[in-house]
Amino acid sequence: MAQEEEFVQNQSQLQQYLGSENLNIPALNQPAQNPLPKREPIKHILIGSSKAVTSTIHYLQVIGYASIGDWSLLIPTSNSDEVMSILIRQILMQ
Repeated sequence: MAQEEEFVQNQSQLQQYLGSENLNIPALNQPAQNPLPKREPIKHILIGSSKAVTSTIHYLQVIGYASIGDWSLLIPTSNSDEVMSILIRQILMQ
């Protein structure tokens, strides 16, 4: 019985994190009239010198906003000595 309760709890936590539209399981313990909040992508783009973009990415990790691995590789722009990096996050919309 404890394993079943743990499974239900884990599935519920996963649904809260991903949203029910990303899972192929029915909503657990969620009233039909009160669905989970919708998630929407938000894109962060850093543009600048390689040093400035890398420094900002590291700072955002230090403050706990995004891990270094969450960002794209540095992408050259049409301006010389300039790169960009992109981070796409899913945010809850209420």
